[in-house]
This record gives sequence, C-alpha cells and structure tokens, in this order.
Amino acid sequence: MAYKILIADDEPDIVEFLQYNLERNGFTVFVSTNGKDAIQMAIQEKPDIILLDIMMPEVDGIEVCSDLRDRPEFNDTIIAFLTARGEDYSQIAGFEVGADDYITKPIKPRVLIARLHALLKRKRLIETNTTMLQFGHLQIDKKKRLVILHNEEIHFPKKEFEILNLLASKPEVVFTREEIYQCVWGFDIFVGDRTIDVHIRKIREKIGDDFIRTIKGIGYKFLVN
Repeated sequence: MAYKILIADDEPDIVEFLQYNLERNGFTVFVSTNGKDAIQMAIQEKPDIILLDIMMPEVDGIEVCSDLRDRPEFNDTIIAFLTARGEDYSQIAGFEVGADDYITKPIKPRVLIARLHALLKRKRLIETNTTMLQFGHLQIDKKKRLVILHNEEIHFPKKEFEILNLLASKPEVVFTREEIYQCVWGFDIFVGDRTIDVHIRKIREKIGDDFIRTIKGIGYKFLVN
C-alpha cells in the first residue's frame, strides 16, 4: 500500500528534498506552497499524512491544522509540523490544535521516514483495537470516534477523543501525565502540563465534571459513577 502524503511548505528546496526522499520510500506525494491551497488539496486528495510548515503565505500551518481537525473526515489523518521554529510556545500551539508530531528542521531523511512509519504504526494499532465503552448516559465508540451523551452526539477533536478514550479504557486507574504523553503523543514528543490540562478542561466542558478526576501532582483518572 502506498501511503499518500501532502507537503505544505513554501520553501522550494525543502519541498524538493522531502518529495525526493519520500517518493524513494514508496510514498505518493502531493505538494502545496501555501496554507489556503493546502486545505483544498487535503480535501481533494485525502492524504494519510500531512506535513505542515508553520510559517506559510495566506494561512499559516496552525490555522490549517485547526481547520482540518474541525472536519470529521480528518479525525484520523496524521498531521505533523515540520518547521525550523523550535520554541515551546509554537509546539504547544501545534499540539493544542491537534497535531500528532512536531519535527524540527533540518532532519535526516532516514529519521523522518522512521518517525512517519512510527506514526502510521500507532494509527494502525488504534484502529484495530475497536470497542464500544458505555458509562450510564455516556457512550464512547472508538471505531467511529463518536461520543454520545444523553443520546446527543458531541464532536471531539482527535487529541481530546484519544485522551478521553485512554482514561475511559481503564476506569478508576490513575494515568500519569507521562503515560498520557506516551500513549497519545508518542515517546519522542514532549508536551507541557499546560497542554494536557487544556485538553482535559475542554473534555470536561463537553461531558461535565463527573467523569474525570484530577489526582493532584500525578495525573488523571476516569470515574465510574
């Protein structure tokens, strides 16, 4: 199977370098040089992976990621930022809008390919372990990525859904922040406590405060009421 990948970057040398190495490794590559076109190309081609530069003309990478994550058809699409900006606030902004990875330029081709295959492997593991969880009036359908509360469907961005599903998969078990990092973002990625806390706050806004308890200084657990 040839995975489809969209590169959105306005630096021709970078794009040419990436396209050459990705195609050599069996990927089908599409290219966009600005954020606005990247959104349209993603809708048209439905890639498996999207590599986004942050600083792009017309619409920046953060806005592109946010726009796509608001569309249900991109819930399972792997989105990674590939950028020279390594500041913590840039990474936090990227993860808060639903990015799966944050890769800092320059990167060696073999390392990039390895990270992309790791992301694809994690996606396949999530897809094969499908199940329906139910807690009173709350239902979590992992296969369809649906959350239903009191018979009403609630939209969850990808990372919020993955955190909720992780906690609910083992009720009453405390997950440390490090465990959440590893399960939702992967071993090679570090996100600050603020990012986790923001996602938890947004989950609580949607399902209420009764399901998730903060264990001070440790992490979170899902409650069975």
